[in-house]
Amino acid sequence: MTPAINQLDPARQEKARKYASLKRRFFFIELAIAAVLLLLLVFGGVSIEISRFLDFPQPWASALYFLILVFGYGIIMAPLSYYDDFILPRRYGLLTQELRGWLGDVAKVLILSLLLGTGLVMAIYWLMEHFPGVWWFLGAILLLLLSLLLTWLTPNLLLSLFFKLEPLKDTELRERLLNLAGRARAQVYDVFTMDLSSKSPMANAMLAGLGNTKRIILSDTLLDQYTVEEAEVILAHELSHHIHRDIPKLIGVQGISVLWMFYIADVVLKISLTPLAFSRLSDAATLPWLLLILAALGLVISPLFSALSRRLELSADEMALRLTDNPKAFISAMTKLTDQNLNEAQPSRWVELLFYDHPPYTKRVSLAQQYLVRTP
Repeated sequence: MTPAINQLDPARQEKARKYASLKRRFFFIELAIAAVLLLLLVFGGVSIEISRFLDFPQPWASALYFLILVFGYGIIMAPLSYYDDFILPRRYGLLTQELRGWLGDVAKVLILSLLLGTGLVMAIYWLMEHFPGVWWFLGAILLLLLSLLLTWLTPNLLLSLFFKLEPLKDTELRERLLNLAGRARAQVYDVFTMDLSSKSPMANAMLAGLGNTKRIILSDTLLDQYTVEEAEVILAHELSHHIHRDIPKLIGVQGISVLWMFYIADVVLKISLTPLAFSRLSDAATLPWLLLILAALGLVISPLFSALSRRLELSADEMALRLTDNPKAFISAMTKLTDQNLNEAQPSRWVELLFYDHPPYTKRVSLAQQYLVRTP
């Protein structure tokens, strides 16, 4: 007989379903607005008119055009973004941050996005100008290297911009988690806490960074509300990705995907130059068209990438159960996380296929129940 498990809170689950439904609705609205704007720019001739005012050599013309697009889109979407990212999470209890602090974080994200986005656009259009035959290959490699750099910088720089990180003071838990990392043969720098409670009541844990920046990071909300065994099994899941070398696998898949997307974009751009009245491949007017092509391709492959991610996550769950041999703590932790973070326990199949990069709660708990049945 299957052992009893911790029960989800029906009221929290009803709230989770409503919240998830609203978030998906806003996602499709924002997607539609972005698509319409880009289509109008490209097929309405507006993009060519804008580029005529940007009489600068590349890559400066494309950089200015990118900034115009970002600020223009930001102004148009500001009311919707404010409601979707601030009002709605606060209404459902997932955000406790005040408006001033939230606006500060938005400003940080905007600055980072502008710096990285502008630099990337400049590099790609410089490559288009000087290496039109292979720009797509070199651009994809550049994007992949940038992704690796950001992963390496995450614990030391990116997370520190938004949260206070400090070494875990609980020496017993620290040693327990480091021993777990040792059993998983994962080289980690140390165990840190993150003051997530300053902004949200949600809980989180991660193994962040690459090489000498790799750290175990636990949110203070997790430390305050979860047992040592529950924290251990959550971290065991993260360490299992290291055991299975999932990060290199995902980087490889990401690299192949980006190469494919950039190659298709190159083909489409070159075919459409004359019909859309672009002067050349590196014409700044092609930027909205390039963004639209890449976004469309990203939407096509996103469900496939998510399917791979769900498979790897379920495999990591299985390894976490083996590492800790504590399925009851696993079930308890998953139940708490699902309710606390307001996740749908059993979404519809199409929602899972389109939006979930982790298996839903019911599948993860089912795996642990099977482990319980098999284990004496």
